Amino acid sequence: MGFREINAKVVEATVAPGQRLFSQRGAMLAYQGEVSFTPNLRGGQGGVMSMIGRRVANEDTPLMTVEGSGTVLFGHGGHHVQVIHLSGDTLYVEADRLLAFEGTLEQGTVFLGSQGGVMGMVRGQVSGQGLFTTTLKGHGAVAVMAHGGVVELPITPQRPVHVDPQAYVAHHGDVRNKLSTALGWRDMVGRGSGEAFQLELSGSGAVYVQASEEKL
Repeated sequence: MGFREINAKVVEATVAPGQRLFSQRGAMLAYQGEVSFTPNLRGGQGGVMSMIGRRVANEDTPLMTVEGSGTVLFGHGGHHVQVIHLSGDTLYVEADRLLAFEGTLEQGTVFLGSQGGVMGMVRGQVSGQGLFTTTLKGHGAVAVMAHGGVVELPITPQRPVHVDPQAYVAHHGDVRNKLSTALGWRDMVGRGSGEAFQLELSGSGAVYVQASEEKL
């Protein structure tokens, strides 16, 4: 199945009988064929615990289950769309950045203090969101949203990557997170207090960074 990038802001998905997609509500732009869209609070294969995690994190807007036979165009708010392919690993991404993902992926939530949960702290400090981050695990494709385009930065044991939390989109691989303060030059140029933080990602994997710090 997967996604085909039409342009920087639109992806096309092929829907086949016996398969399903999940998309953010309002993400469907157009479709052809016999395709149905129904609200789904469970969110992929995550089940009840995934739903509870999202509700605690104030992310209880249902995803849409997409089924049938045809093609669907997805986009949302004019945001840039990046397609990420998973081959058995886990993607960590904020729920509001998910545009659509294949039903073969298992969705979950990670609480603050676990691997990936540091992003919950970052989001709480910077954007006032909850203490959960969303995970997608398995084999399949994910379409995520960002401002101004996305760059994929490799993370290697010899070269950790430091990211402004507001520019963070997602990451995957065997990666460790470390939140630290970065007082100094950012405050000197009069930027916001949230940007006194930086996120260090180390290990082996990749991080996706958006070109703009604007929130979705």
